[in-house]
Amino acid sequence: MYDIIIIGGGAAGLTAGIYSQRYNLRTVIVTEHVGGLALNAYNICNFPSYQNVPGIELMKKIEEHARNEGVEFFMGRVEQIKKEKDKFIIITPEKSLEAKKIILAIGTKQRRLNFENGDKFLGRGISYCATCDASLFRNKEVGVVGGGNSALTSALLLSEYAEKVYIIHRKKEFSRADPAWVKQVNENKKIECIFETEVSKIMGKEFLESAELSNGKILKIDGLFVEAGSIPNKEVLNQTGIKTNENGYIITDDEQRTNIEGIYAAGDITNNKLKQIITACAGGAIAAYQAYKDISKERS
Repeated sequence: MYDIIIIGGGAAGLTAGIYSQRYNLRTVIVTEHVGGLALNAYNICNFPSYQNVPGIELMKKIEEHARNEGVEFFMGRVEQIKKEKDKFIIITPEKSLEAKKIILAIGTKQRRLNFENGDKFLGRGISYCATCDASLFRNKEVGVVGGGNSALTSALLLSEYAEKVYIIHRKKEFSRADPAWVKQVNENKKIECIFETEVSKIMGKEFLESAELSNGKILKIDGLFVEAGSIPNKEVLNQTGIKTNENGYIITDDEQRTNIEGIYAAGDITNNKLKQIITACAGGAIAAYQAYKDISKERS
């Protein structure tokens, strides 16, 4: 019997683990992958103490901190969450785990786009991770779909390898991106922005060779990187009764409590308005603190 099971190994889950362990609560993080989407971040420039740090480096530091505190890790996929009297049961394909409290830090996943021939060229020119695949496109021409921070930072990373980078954005400007990233993109001579259009079709033989845009233009590119935002990882919430908003994000109060007593949520899966690594860490810390207070009250 654990005091707390944390589901999710991103910034929120790891921070919750650090705090829970320091409260002397027996804690385990259950996750398929440690690091979350932040692993794919090209550069993080707004996390205090780091003026500039690759996402993978920052997340490995936080993971190392959690492990040094004594947090246990169980690598697996959660299939179901059940409540029985005063405990919760987490069911994975390998085994079941029991805990007094649950912290959901399940985060988000990248939004997939359904343009014609998209599946055919996945891994053959289409990528959802610039950090993973940028070096494969040295001296080539590539496109990036999206208009947020992820799209702009991916384009900047790709410009270090590719000869030409196109940013394809359906709106008339980068309204959701930080001005600092927009400035860097505008100053980069390798990057060209194509506004008010979308990719409608991907073409090529064995590998991607070109993309047809909604404005009728044919773009000769060797790679296309999709950075079209993210959606909540909510599959595990089925049959739990946890309330979400209209977009599928978990509704929490100021103490990160959900509507189910004993279940808390933190990070990008919640209805917080600013989805950043620093706010995910803060949410994880608050959730762990509240769980600790509730457990202490039950013990007294």
